[in-house]
Amino acid sequence: MKLVYLSLSVAFLSLSAYAQKTSIKWGDEFNLRKGSTDLRVISVEKNAAYLQESHPALKSYFVVGATMRESASLVKIDKDLKEVYRNDFNKELRGKEFVQFLPFEDKLYLFSSDYSKRDRTLEIYASAIDKNTGELTGEFRQVASFLKEEKKDDIDFKITYNADSSRVLIVSSVKGAEKNIYKVQELGKNLRAAGRPVTLTNEFEEDKYQLEDLLYTSDRKIILVGRMYEYEEGKKQKKKFLDFTNYNIRIYNDKGKQQSELNTTINGKWLISTKLVQEKNKDLVLAAFYSNQKKGKTIDGLLVQRINTADGTAISTSDKPINNSLLNGMDDDNNEDVDDKEDSKEERKMRESLAKLKDEGEGFSKYMQFRNIFYTEDKGLVIFAEHFHHYITTSQSYTSGVNGMPGTWSTTTYSNYISGDLLMCKIDASGNINWLQILPKMQREVIRYGSYRTPGYGFSMHMSYFAEGNRPFYSGFGAIQSGNTIHILFNDNTKNSGIVQAGQKAKSTVRFSKTDCYVLDLDENTGKLSRKTFFSNKDVPTAMPRLGAVIGNDMYMVGKSDRMIGKSKIAVAKISME
Repeated sequence: MKLVYLSLSVAFLSLSAYAQKTSIKWGDEFNLRKGSTDLRVISVEKNAAYLQESHPALKSYFVVGATMRESASLVKIDKDLKEVYRNDFNKELRGKEFVQFLPFEDKLYLFSSDYSKRDRTLEIYASAIDKNTGELTGEFRQVASFLKEEKKDDIDFKITYNADSSRVLIVSSVKGAEKNIYKVQELGKNLRAAGRPVTLTNEFEEDKYQLEDLLYTSDRKIILVGRMYEYEEGKKQKKKFLDFTNYNIRIYNDKGKQQSELNTTINGKWLISTKLVQEKNKDLVLAAFYSNQKKGKTIDGLLVQRINTADGTAISTSDKPINNSLLNGMDDDNNEDVDDKEDSKEERKMRESLAKLKDEGEGFSKYMQFRNIFYTEDKGLVIFAEHFHHYITTSQSYTSGVNGMPGTWSTTTYSNYISGDLLMCKIDASGNINWLQILPKMQREVIRYGSYRTPGYGFSMHMSYFAEGNRPFYSGFGAIQSGNTIHILFNDNTKNSGIVQAGQKAKSTVRFSKTDCYVLDLDENTGKLSRKTFFSNKDVPTAMPRLGAVIGNDMYMVGKSDRMIGKSKIAVAKISME
């Protein structure tokens, strides 16, 4: 890490009075190892930050080839954003699969897994990392074990926290089983098991139930948020034709016994997107977008309930109708950015094919996804939601065979991420909706996975609790709370600098390296918005605000600009709010 990244220091020192409240400092430019897939912030402290650099590593070697595994390096940077150390743990992980780094209490842990074909057992291990040296403090210790009943079984698992981050959870499920069975293992101090794993079951068919969220409350209640599906009438029974029908939300005790089920057809309203949080040592808060029709494809309003965790009853209920004209949705007609003309012929062809796609089941429908919930000083909540659309498409080309050999299809896969309008609302201590604001935006990020020779197809991606990955990179937004103001950072088309309210038409954002990064200040009490340009992505590695990590009034954020020729530019920035 010898190259020093020159980060517009003169420009940042001479910003306006507004920018004196919002400052940014870029660190050294990183040289990622060859084959690395991404760099992200995983933990921050007062005087340091820890980054994860993902990359493949050699798993085993044979005379005729080798197998690879996913691995990652831990990178520590100091308060001046300079690299302190970098460790890939490849020796320590030999024979194991890297899972993730996880901060817990005042420590940082490395999780790994190991699968035994003979015993059909998947074991999860953890070891603490010395933050000063980046070395493991001891041997890996087993923290969970899963047994496959059938050889064909596939185990999904997720390592996360409980509602107040005082415990670590390992949630698992057998993928493809006939029935839904979930196990929750609670880990306490030093990642020691706090009791036996809790087993949760339900009566639904596996392919008609999808776990979207799991909340482990401070009083050890487990809440499963599931999406229910039915096969679309008149079509073959294939998973891609399953239609979303309703939510199923159930509360279990710490023994796995169901205690109550929340009503998700409140006052004739059908919930189509939900978020459950627990106020600090208090009641549950359910925020949901609803439709006035069963299987409705549009959002008609926002509903908020405060729920008693003891019996699952609603303490208060309030809702606010939302006129669908307030949501720009995903309609790109007559809204092409002039920068699109500079895209390659392949990119233009891909966008034209996307414009012709028709909605087919839920995968191509339009839904709002809850992103952030902030607590306010007056014991209220500020809720953030984003119009989000993710699907996968493929394009094909056919190559004729020669000398009597059959021809082949070359298929390129694209992962499409559409991050649309941002909705913000304030819920007071009584559960009433004080104000609601919508910021029109239209970010479209397409990630190409390369070409391979196989028959082509297009399919949609559903948001699952066990879904992995940190994409998209450049679209979406990041948010920092400071006093009574929430600062929202996002990349946007430079022609959208004056857009601050619903009803305004936002031009699409496609080429993020040509965008500006904006700061949108939101007053928690009034809902008033003010927007300012922070910096230009033309002059720095393209910012990734959505993936930033926040500590206090600071955010650590990675910037990355890929190049067709030469090395990519990658740097870390520290954003401070006063």
